[in-house]
Amino acid sequence: MRTATLGPAERGEALARMAERELDILVVGAGVVGAGTALDAVTRGLTTGLVEARDWACGTSSRSSKLIHGGLRYLEMLDFALVREALKERGLLLERIAPHLVRGVPFLYPLQHKGWERVYAGSGVALYDAMSVSSGHGRGLPLHRHLSRKQALRVAPCMKKDALVGALQYYDAQMDDARYVATLVRTAAAYGADVANAARVVGFLREGERVVGARVRDVELGGEYEIRAKQVVNATGVWTDDTQGLIGERGQFHVRASKGIHLVVPKDRIHSTTGLILRTEKSVLFVIPWERHWIVGTTDTDWDLDKAHPAASSADIDYVLDHVNSVLAVPLTRDDVQGVYAGLRPLLAGESEATSKLSREHTVAHPVPGLVVVAGGKYTTYRVMAKDAVDEAVHGLDRRVADCITEDVPLLGAVGYKAMWNGRARLAQRTGLHVARIEHLLNRYGALAEELFELIAGDPSLGNPLEAADDYLRAEIVYAASHEGARHLEDVLTRRTRISIETFDRGTRSAREAAELMAPVLGWDRDQVEREVEHYEKRVEAERESQLQPDDQTADAARLGAPDIVPI
Repeated sequence: MRTATLGPAERGEALARMAERELDILVVGAGVVGAGTALDAVTRGLTTGLVEARDWACGTSSRSSKLIHGGLRYLEMLDFALVREALKERGLLLERIAPHLVRGVPFLYPLQHKGWERVYAGSGVALYDAMSVSSGHGRGLPLHRHLSRKQALRVAPCMKKDALVGALQYYDAQMDDARYVATLVRTAAAYGADVANAARVVGFLREGERVVGARVRDVELGGEYEIRAKQVVNATGVWTDDTQGLIGERGQFHVRASKGIHLVVPKDRIHSTTGLILRTEKSVLFVIPWERHWIVGTTDTDWDLDKAHPAASSADIDYVLDHVNSVLAVPLTRDDVQGVYAGLRPLLAGESEATSKLSREHTVAHPVPGLVVVAGGKYTTYRVMAKDAVDEAVHGLDRRVADCITEDVPLLGAVGYKAMWNGRARLAQRTGLHVARIEHLLNRYGALAEELFELIAGDPSLGNPLEAADDYLRAEIVYAASHEGARHLEDVLTRRTRISIETFDRGTRSAREAAELMAPVLGWDRDQVEREVEHYEKRVEAERESQLQPDDQTADAARLGAPDIVPI
């Protein structure tokens, strides 16, 4: 395996290598599906490239509910195949592929009607557990249990007594979605894929009807590359139709965007030892444990405005607060909200007008020779989507190719994680870090935490926390730029860490310290540091302004008041 370091030099080398030879597979888009497709392809022995116009997971894949789940509500829609598939993937991620990044989380489902609802909901959750165990990969989580109202209020004292007559508690799983994608990309690179962010596809190369590659512009340094490939995979999520438009071909299906917003509040604002799942008139609302915070969401509304920076309006925030407050004994207010983020689900259009009813199944198509399109689906089943995309691409190759093996490919940091976790007290003694810091690093980097320990050994000041965001060490900021492909301050504060949503200042108080830590790695001068800080502050200001607006149109206009630091 090659090094998994993704610094500035490695990015330039990867672009140059991609332009020097014909690849078997070029993947466009580095969300979870694109990153997973690159890993699938390269571990089958295919020469593989991955390009992303902005940053890893900068779209939908960093703005989800952070859940790895079977989709309990899809059982009610009788979509048993989707649930069974997702539960198998959940088990694989927990047990084998990413035990350092994915972990179990309990949820309480309040019952509001005596008798029939317990039987109805209990049967569904029992089936959920049974399908998980029968997949062969579901024994890592506890089974569900029935609770009386008194028992439920003991585990979730935050709830109003009249909001439930009893409850069910069951388990799903969660992860940091952007961190997961960054690890996927690095794993693909370690197996030999050439990967580059800030590399935008501006056109496709054609020979007659056939697509034979792409023209890629280096967004950061300028210049264009012609990257030839036997097969190109369009994995651009909500941008699928835009990417297809570059060949004058919309394709065989249409991808529609549905906006979901989430609120982040401090842990002490909701007194509970378990997450909550609540029914709404349109969908479900989750209250999800998130280290020293809760994530509360989501909404489900059609979105046809700016895809790069979907905005949460005041109405969206009120909707979430109103629904969660309907069951909380101590209601949340706007002042309790630390962070807000909005994401777009890529849904396959055509089945229904209501976005909450649109298909979460995925589709793979080969609209023209040399170009495969994969779209739809859900985060949990990214590996299956990637497999199907590569299987389709392989049909266009003129040789026999190995079958998918990603079921058995742990992500970087997985191997050795459990042993390091068991030895975390010794690691604390060796490194001089508190054991809580060791746990934090192991749950974000797994066995790769050793690389951060080396940074700290070389410069002990990197073992200190950021002054205004003390959940994160200074070493993590340096590592993001030197090893994880972060190109800008925003990449670090919004995706490599979650400072932008986990602090009341939205990361503005950490911006300068983080920029100065990144500067030596990325070769920034003083002017560039100032530009990065100023851009980030304007971004936060625009987001705050958008969240005061009454509707999507005004919120979108306010958010676009802060342009990208590098025009895409």
